[in-house]
Amino acid sequence: MRSLLYLVAVILVIAWIFGAFVTPFGGNIIHVLLVIAIIAVILGVIRRA
Repeated sequence: MRSLLYLVAVILVIAWIFGAFVTPFGGNIIHVLLVIAIIAVILGVIRRA
């Protein structure tokens, strides 16, 4: 389960980078993706501890 969480986080960060720098449109949804990725990583760290 932990590896799946990290996979989702990596995909969301890549989508954020693509959306923020390659095609700079879409409003605040780009930043929501980054927040979701950070939350996924934090949950993975908390569950591992």
